[in-house]
Amino acid sequence: MSNTLTIRLPEELLEQLREKSRRTGLPLGRVVRQSLETTLSKEEGTKKAAQQAWRKYAGVIKGGPRDVSSRKGFSRG
Repeated sequence: MSNTLTIRLPEELLEQLREKSRRTGLPLGRVVRQSLETTLSKEEGTKKAAQQAWRKYAGVIKGGPRDVSSRKGFSRG
């Protein structure tokens, strides 16, 4: 790993990170990387689920003809 990112953190957040680093025995950089990876993977999973949620409704029309394309005059346009 050779990429470096410099960020400014509020004192409270920095202290929380240091505390987690002490509790887990992991270096501060690893704690930050793991937190970012966890957050980003959760967001990606939520995004994919939202994008696919509409699929369960695809093709569901109640009360209409079984095949709209076979009924002439159904579409007014």
